[in-house]
Amino acid sequence: MQIETILSQIDLGAMALPEFQRGYVWNRDQVRRLMLSLYRRYPVGSLLVWVTRTDSAAAKGDAQLQPGYVKLLLDGQQRMTSLYGIVRGTPPPFFDGNPTAFTGLYFHLEDETFEFYAPLKMKDNPLWIDVTELMQNGVAPAIAQLFSDPALAAHPKRYIERLNAIHGILKIDLHIEEVSGTDKTVDIVVEIFNNVNSGGTKLSKGDLALAKICAAWPEARNEMKATLARWAQARYDFELDWLLRNINTIVTGEALFSALKDVTVPAFEDGLRQAEAAVNYLLNMIAGRLGLDHDRVLGGRYAFPVMSRYLMQRGGKLKDVHEQNHLLYWYIHSFLWGRFTGSTESVINQDLRITDVLDDGTLDRLIEQLRRWRGDLVVRPTDFSGFGLGARFYPLLYLLTRVYGARDWGTGLPLSANLLGKLSTLQVHHIFPRALLYKHGYNRAEVNSLANFCFLTQTTNLDISDTPPAIYFAQVEAMQPGALASQWAPLDRALWQIDRYRDFLKARQELLANAANTYLEQLLTGAVATTTANYATAISARPAVVTEELAEEEEIRQLGAWMAERQLPAPELDYEIADPDTGAVRAIIDAAWPKGIQEGYSQPVALLLNEEKSTETQVSEAGYRYFTTTAALRSYVENEIERVPTHMLVALAS
Repeated sequence: MQIETILSQIDLGAMALPEFQRGYVWNRDQVRRLMLSLYRRYPVGSLLVWVTRTDSAAAKGDAQLQPGYVKLLLDGQQRMTSLYGIVRGTPPPFFDGNPTAFTGLYFHLEDETFEFYAPLKMKDNPLWIDVTELMQNGVAPAIAQLFSDPALAAHPKRYIERLNAIHGILKIDLHIEEVSGTDKTVDIVVEIFNNVNSGGTKLSKGDLALAKICAAWPEARNEMKATLARWAQARYDFELDWLLRNINTIVTGEALFSALKDVTVPAFEDGLRQAEAAVNYLLNMIAGRLGLDHDRVLGGRYAFPVMSRYLMQRGGKLKDVHEQNHLLYWYIHSFLWGRFTGSTESVINQDLRITDVLDDGTLDRLIEQLRRWRGDLVVRPTDFSGFGLGARFYPLLYLLTRVYGARDWGTGLPLSANLLGKLSTLQVHHIFPRALLYKHGYNRAEVNSLANFCFLTQTTNLDISDTPPAIYFAQVEAMQPGALASQWAPLDRALWQIDRYRDFLKARQELLANAANTYLEQLLTGAVATTTANYATAISARPAVVTEELAEEEEIRQLGAWMAERQLPAPELDYEIADPDTGAVRAIIDAAWPKGIQEGYSQPVALLLNEEKSTETQVSEAGYRYFTTTAALRSYVENEIERVPTHMLVALAS
């Protein structure tokens, strides 16, 4: 079928995109390569469509489909979306992505290259032709423009041939393979989709489950995205699959998405409403009671489906402080020990089976199961030997600071979410300055040990700066008695010396472990009283946590923005590589693309800034290609991702 006919089929609603397809992900370089291949009449592959009845088709977008049957694109979305955008000058009806990837494409008549509009380079230069205008208006206006310029009119033949070659792209035939028949269920079609897209992004189980829901309730995905957006405004970033998992456990009592197959639309809508209410309640409780009030410190996300189910079984709220305390006790230990790091679905189901029997002992049985799985529920000093803001026990350090009312070392005031003024925002402070430690030969893991972190206001942090503890600890103790101890700083002055740094870490690890066990035991026995906290208040008033490692974080942020400009996926920050058997964290990556930067085409990629050799080894053994500078990673993207054809990327990945 000719390309112009395919585009007309899209306009008529005879061809569309299935709901389970993800959005448009191509970048400008991929669009340029596609147009250059078509211009040179290179093969660009066939299309695969699913021919299905319109009345049962779950298609993306709100365009009217033609009656009878419709062709849903299984393979070819990126190519046809690009071509539609270039030819029509607007995205297709099913579009979900960034249109700048294909808008403003120009062709140079002399060099025969495609580039995107750059005013300084292209303005008033007749050799640059707007491809969209050419496709829409034909070659005649462009030829007239050639003859109006004496310099170009002298040798018009080759230019006219090139203009015709571009416009002739519309007449190129693309082979279309069809999947049809009443036996082709959504499950079978998704399997076919995953097979033909072996080099691309696989559909998750959540995608398939949501596709079935969207077949009956097309607004489902947008409603869920709106819910996620409300949490994102409060700086809690959750994935669509995560929300779907909460809905699933509430509605069906199961973790497996296959349980949603017989759920009616009204039941799913009600489940979405309940899931949002449950998560809001839990975030309110966790922020207000534990101080875990923003995304960076929120551990144990997959404990939420279990807690959401339990909460809705209780009518949407917990009956008293005792029940709150026990649920919080279970929640904290679930993320401290990586309860859901391994086989997430099976572990969630184990916990759900306990909540099926609802009585006053349900939470006790849930805690006991966690204890049997773990062996014990005791925090040990060595648990605080991890390093970096991505360490599993970092949320616990933040939690202890908040629940014990730790005091600022400059003002002596309790550190809380209600401090006012820009200079009162909380910052992570290295107790022993990093420069001092590096100067004395300590490695990065020691320098960034959790036991070397505390929280201070920005004013105090700036005042202390790089002063050694041997100097400023004495000043703090004299001016704000008890402030050092409130943040579990050892008071043995001999440990304040740089040559006793490792002893200082061990001593503080013991103090932190004792504080953690005391608080957790008080939760279990009911000695901890509740505090009144409103969800909206807790969210709006929480402190902004800033770190001394702003340079590294800004470098990673700029890298993320650079990737976004190229329509490439953002990295996952502080990504944990876990042992597949034990669930223990083997390495923490500053920024990672576990599915590859071209998802499915290239191998997993990691950025390791100032990491130890042992971390590099662990990351390499896990199958990652790692880079130790953002410049090296950018060079990799430019030279091996954007400039290498897809079929070669597949070969490289394999």
